[in-house]
Amino acid sequence: MKNRLKALRIEKGWSQSELAARLSVSRQTVNAIENERYDPSLPLAFAIARVLERRIEAIFEE
Repeated sequence: MKNRLKALRIEKGWSQSELAARLSVSRQTVNAIENERYDPSLPLAFAIARVLERRIEAIFEE
């Protein structure tokens, strides 16, 4: 699944580790999502949207 996670994370000035801590996941999970090797679960996608203050549709696309 394509996503804008990396760009939005950088816009916030957060490292992968900082975002991971806010989401209660590992840095490797954030890295895998950013590199489109892992699609997050729906609850994780909602959590990402919440911490980035964006709609899910603004972060992820098919």
